[in-house]
Parts: sequence; structure tokens; C-alpha cells
Amino acid sequence: MDAFTLSLPLLCIICFFVFLAGFVDAAAGGGGLISLPAYIATGMPAHVAYGCNKFSSACGTTLASLRFFRNRAMDVQIALLAAVGSFAGSGVAARIVLLLDDAVLKRIVIIFLPVAALVIFLNRGYGETNQSDSLSKRRKFLLALVIGLLIGFYDGMVGPGTGTFAIIAFSILMKYDLKTASGNAKILNLASNYASLITYALSGNILWTVAVPAAVCNVLGSYFGSGMALKKGAAFIRPMILVVMILLMIKIVSDIVL
Repeated sequence: MDAFTLSLPLLCIICFFVFLAGFVDAAAGGGGLISLPAYIATGMPAHVAYGCNKFSSACGTTLASLRFFRNRAMDVQIALLAAVGSFAGSGVAARIVLLLDDAVLKRIVIIFLPVAALVIFLNRGYGETNQSDSLSKRRKFLLALVIGLLIGFYDGMVGPGTGTFAIIAFSILMKYDLKTASGNAKILNLASNYASLITYALSGNILWTVAVPAAVCNVLGSYFGSGMALKKGAAFIRPMILVVMILLMIKIVSDIVL
């Protein structure tokens, strides 16, 4: 990876977008929609862009998870069960990604973006109150594992929109309010990030001179984003999910035009 280098201005641009990604991701997920294209736009190989993105995202999500946990804005037991499924699904998917070439990876991202946009658009009025107690414990455990496995696989294979999908799944399928769903999603996303990160790190697909400063910026963005989500709750999270939807649509249009 040492053969690929970035100029200081390009690195600063990446750090700005990764900071913004951390802010958005901490509240509503979808930070990868900002950070991954920023990495890829520099011209670095797709596998390296994925690896750098996973490292910076994992660092930011770790901080956001701690803040949600300290503020008791998550169902810890459910979040951990989902994390187990997420870790397994993401680890398998990340290994599959390493077998694919750059062109295939970019096509996969383009194919999944319209799906992500549609899911978010059709589910705007959810997550006002926490009604998760209406589900039996057995059903909650099963749903948590299935949600973790499927979304973890998606995260390891594609990435962008993972946190948003998780928030939607926890709020719609398991009836959590948006703040608690967001906290649960952080633990799920953290597990999938680390599973993928281990795979990319062991295969040498992380450019540390870019990933480390970007990670610092992602942590700062996550700090401010999680603070706003905890303070404002659904009033802040729902508009941020709308922002993610718009970013998805912009990404789709730009890919078609270019």
C-alpha cells in the first residue's frame, strides 16, 4: 500500500468529509455514503478505500457507542445479540469482497443504493415511542440475531447505509423509539465494522497514513453527532435520516451521469 500516496490538500479534503460522515453516522447512520466516495474519489484502489473507511468508521462508532451506553439509550441485551449476528455476517462478507475486483465492488454499491433510498423514503413516520415490550422475549432475541446477521453481511459486502438500515429495522420490526434504535444500531455496526476491519487489516488493505488522521476526524464528528442525537432524540434523528436519503439520491444520479 506504500506505493499509493496522497497530497496534503487531498488528505485534508478526505478528513473534512470523514468528519462530516462521523457526525451524520452517529445520529442516523449512513456515514459511509459520505466517507467511502471521498476515499474512492482520490483514485486509491477500491479495496484500500474500503479498508480505510472501515478503520475510520470503527473508531468513530466506538465513541458513539460509548456515549449511547453511558446515557442508557440502548437495549444492551438486544444490541449485543444483534452484534453477534452482525460480526459473523460482516466477517463472511468481507472475505467475499476480497475475492472481487474493483469494478464489481463499485457496481454492487450502485445496485444497492436505490434499494437503500426506497426503504428510507417509505418509512418516514416511525420511532416516536418505545413499544418494544409488546414483543415476546423469544421473538426479540430471534429478530435481533436475524437483523444483525443480514445487516452485518450487507455492511461487510457494501457498507453505505448500514447504520440507517439498522435503525429502521430496530424501530419498525422491534418497535423501539428512534433514540434507542440508534443506540442498538451503534453496537451492531461496531461489531460489523471490527469484523471487516480485522479482515482488511490482515490482508494489508489499509493505508495507515490516510486512515489514522481520517479516524481522528471521524471520532470528532461522532462525538458531536451522538451528542445531538442524545439531546434531541427523534426530532434530530429523523431529519438526519432524510439527509442520508438525499445523499443516497445524489450518489445514484452522479453515478448515472458520470
